[in-house]
Amino acid sequence: MITHFSGITIPTVSIQHVRQVYAELLRFPIMDEFQQEITFQITECCTLTFVEKNQPITPVHFAIQVSFSTFYETVRFIEDSGLLVLNWPDGHTVDKQKGRVNLYFRDGDGNLLEIIAHDYINEQVVLPYGPLNALYIREIGFPVSNVSNFRDWLHTVLEMKTSGPAQDTFNFVISGTAHAVVSWEGRPWIPIAMKALPSTIHVSLATNNPTFINKVKRKLRHREDLYSDDVLSFEKSGYSFSLKYAPVYSVEKLKALNLPGV
Repeated sequence: MITHFSGITIPTVSIQHVRQVYAELLRFPIMDEFQQEITFQITECCTLTFVEKNQPITPVHFAIQVSFSTFYETVRFIEDSGLLVLNWPDGHTVDKQKGRVNLYFRDGDGNLLEIIAHDYINEQVVLPYGPLNALYIREIGFPVSNVSNFRDWLHTVLEMKTSGPAQDTFNFVISGTAHAVVSWEGRPWIPIAMKALPSTIHVSLATNNPTFINKVKRKLRHREDLYSDDVLSFEKSGYSFSLKYAPVYSVEKLKALNLPGV
């Protein structure tokens, strides 16, 4: 099974800006830095990489699961950072609903970031990381022209499952801690009705079972995908993916987190 997102690679038009936002304001440690590429450690087991491109870019949405018990400390940290915190139409910023709280904000490239916390997550299982008290990357947005096709591909190839009833415009497709937010392109992202548009991101996936990689590889046979001994790389609907063995989350650990459906 897919256990977690282990990395996201996003295009940018300015490495200098990215360094200011993510290293200086959000205080993510820099893991690697080159002239046109920089990588940050944003959770204990996930990196965020920006690659400078000489072309237009499309904003990306991703959500960081943070500690519920220290959520408002994280909110104050983001507010104090000077980054743009986003309001809902009625003016509120922190949204609360049935044991879930979240806050949206943006970086200088317009990427839509979110911190989210749930009261059912067992915070004793994963140590909070950094000033955001980050536990893991929970969500990555995947705007596509054909939601049902992309959703069914996640089901068939990656054995992810849809949370709730399947819809033609929007679905959460999940496995372990990873939530793919599959949205029809053009559908507005909350809370500011920003159009969800496809992007050229690369998403690194991880599994706790090396045989799962072989299962996925067999399903991808006869397609134009790349294979190596330890990482499987493939594409779908303009998004690039890689899958590797990283036993950070055992089945027992995932169950101990109290994740729904595990």
